[in-house]
Amino acid sequence: MEIVSKLRNLDAYPKVNEDFYSRTLSGGLITILSSVAIVFLFLSEIRLYLYSATETKLIVDTSRGERLRINFDVTFPALACSLVAVDTMDVSGEQHYDIKHDIIKKRIDHLGNVIESRQDGVGAPKIERPLQRHGGRLEHNESYCGSCYGAEVSDDDCCNSCDEVREAYQKKGWGLSNPDLIDQCKREGFIQKIKDEQGEGCNIHGFLEVNKVAGNFHFAPGKSFHQSFNFLQDLLNFQTEHYNLSHRINKLSFGREFPGAINPLDGASWAHQTSSGMYQYFIKVVPTIYTDIRGHKIHSNQFSVTEHFRDAVGYPRPPNGVFFFYEFSPIKVIFTEENSSLLHFLTNICAIVGGIITVAGIIDSFVYHGHRAIKKKMELGKYG
Repeated sequence: MEIVSKLRNLDAYPKVNEDFYSRTLSGGLITILSSVAIVFLFLSEIRLYLYSATETKLIVDTSRGERLRINFDVTFPALACSLVAVDTMDVSGEQHYDIKHDIIKKRIDHLGNVIESRQDGVGAPKIERPLQRHGGRLEHNESYCGSCYGAEVSDDDCCNSCDEVREAYQKKGWGLSNPDLIDQCKREGFIQKIKDEQGEGCNIHGFLEVNKVAGNFHFAPGKSFHQSFNFLQDLLNFQTEHYNLSHRINKLSFGREFPGAINPLDGASWAHQTSSGMYQYFIKVVPTIYTDIRGHKIHSNQFSVTEHFRDAVGYPRPPNGVFFFYEFSPIKVIFTEENSSLLHFLTNICAIVGGIITVAGIIDSFVYHGHRAIKKKMELGKYG
């Protein structure tokens, strides 16, 4: 019994007989408001506990020898698909022109409706038996070796495409005046494609794999177009200085998507009064690693961008096209999803409940004693 008595004396919460309670209207209102605040903050704390928070950390990027994937989706409302090409180059000296793999082109009309969708480089007219170098047609099981039409340097030279015929003529100093007579050019159907696509636009989307070094990729009137332009100028009444390169960037990202990623060029469009010129986007790529709550890592990139347009005037005259110049930040950003610990959650709950009850008690005491003091003064004034 002595131990029980000692424990009773340690009670920090002495009980008051209900007969001594004094309940007030202000106390009831304060109780309701404090209860609402406790419930609201309690639910907020549960939400923070159940949903992960993201911690951000910056480190020096020491990665080497990696490849960069560039995802793009760009629409040219007034440039035909047969005229637009994708080129890349970087500071290491690697260059690729008129890239066709992993790229899809969609022919669109002036209203933006899709006329045709095809993988780039696919869809040229097919000739079952192309012309061989020796003058005959390709026979069954025979290897194809196209004629260079007199521009062969040796008996082993073959020209299997319109570009190769043109290059052979160029080495000889000859002009390719009538490609309709060249079997390779006729088979590739380039001239007919340009005729068919007059007045159309083009949506081009896909991805590029490039070295992780500074460089650029750009959309411009294609190499094949420039090679064939001499005989197309009279045919189609084009002018080399005036391409309508107005465009809309539907999507542009570097690497895989991750939660919270913002691509600042998505939905951007540029329609300049002067159609010819050099549209330039200067991009700073920031390597990023996103680690989710399960520990899965997503290696990606963020980027910032500035824009500039350079008119095709003056000397030297800039090339026509839409250019994306990119370089890499030496800093890598690491995002990590983390959940609050159970102990931290319980500590916050106790702090919320105890804090609100304490503050509410102080307010109630202030209101109660203030009301009593005012009432007492009023009574003294009345009887005095």
